[in-house]
Amino acid sequence: MNNLEYYKVFYHVASCGSLTVAARELSISQPAVSQSMRCLEEALGAKLFTRGARGVKLTQEGELLYTYVSKGYEQIVQGEKMLQQMLNLERGEIRIGASDMTLKFYLLPYLERFHEKYPHIKVTVTNAPTPETLRFLEAERIDFGVVSTPFAQDETLRIQVVREIEDTFVAGRRFISYKYKTLDLQELERLPIISLEKNTSTRIYMDRYLRENGVELHPEFELATSDMIVQFALRSLGVGSVMKDFAREQLEEGTLFELRFNKRIPKRQFCVVTSRRSRLSAAARNLLALLQREED
Repeated sequence: MNNLEYYKVFYHVASCGSLTVAARELSISQPAVSQSMRCLEEALGAKLFTRGARGVKLTQEGELLYTYVSKGYEQIVQGEKMLQQMLNLERGEIRIGASDMTLKFYLLPYLERFHEKYPHIKVTVTNAPTPETLRFLEAERIDFGVVSTPFAQDETLRIQVVREIEDTFVAGRRFISYKYKTLDLQELERLPIISLEKNTSTRIYMDRYLRENGVELHPEFELATSDMIVQFALRSLGVGSVMKDFAREQLEEGTLFELRFNKRIPKRQFCVVTSRRSRLSAAARNLLALLQREED
């Protein structure tokens, strides 16, 4: 038995004032308790207990030692309890990085289900575009990210594709003459374009695709969110470049329509990314397992 075990026995004997009760609490024999206390007293060179008719009593030296041992042991017990709660998903925190797009059109329903099952787990979502989310992951500021392609992929990342997404250009009543036409992509250069800011995967993807087809856009409006692009397009301030899901309601209502082109814009993906360098908490592993089960 090592010194830490001796202090554990010491704590229980001092707390109970009885070798017998301490032995029962520790599920060991009374002679084992007595032997542990003798060994501790010999190691410390001090008498810790005196025996009496009603059990044992701490000496002055024992009282001093118990003042410190009790704090340490109770902290250890509390730590074990909290650790067990974390493993049982009764406490803990998950840190996620997600853009408006990936949060709204993929992650949110899973977070709702997870919270219903594990209400004591704190979930922190850092809202940022894909490039920034990947930087947060590298810096271990988040446990995992939900991002959209394209993004730089390397051997440090685990990547799981979770759904396909479709980009489109939408317009309102001012541009109704384009509704039933099939356009060349070059036509976009003559239209007022509303797009996301340049530091987003959506903008990066669209700019790259159009450049490959000889088209260079100079948007009239660059906005922070796709929801605002839809609002600008509804007011016919220009043609909005968005992921289709953002404008689905307006497209179904007929308040916006999609421009059609003679080349189909390739689809891209939402991906869940984790770092191979980091060990995930029990809570984060369980949420990822929920995502995995839904995709299988």
